[in-house]
Amino acid sequence: MDRDLAEFARRWEKAELGGDVDALDRLLTDDFRGVGPRGFILDKAQWLERYASGHLIHDAFDWTEVEVRRHGEAAVAIGLQRQQSIIDGRDADGRFRATQFLARDQDGGGWRLVGIHVSAMAEPLP
Repeated sequence: MDRDLAEFARRWEKAELGGDVDALDRLLTDDFRGVGPRGFILDKAQWLERYASGHLIHDAFDWTEVEVRRHGEAAVAIGLQRQQSIIDGRDADGRFRATQFLARDQDGGGWRLVGIHVSAMAEPLP
């Protein structure tokens, strides 16, 4: 993985774990969309509000087994997201397969997250 994409992944993982709204605001594009494991769609403001309001709290969060395919100024990262989390006082622990869609800043600077699609991991069929 490119060093700059690896650095983005590290910063994003740390911001999600800490619910760091300011860092996430810088890492997500203004037109960001996130698709959750139950099919809901959140825009950037809604994604950030979950943390700002205390609605979502992570006790653990990691982003591993990441495979990145770069396409010029865009990239797709597929990885495993594991979390120990609470949403509105309810357990939201889980393992998820997530696909991130990334693009370089217009000024050619760092990477930003355009979208993410998160799918719950099911147990293998017998």
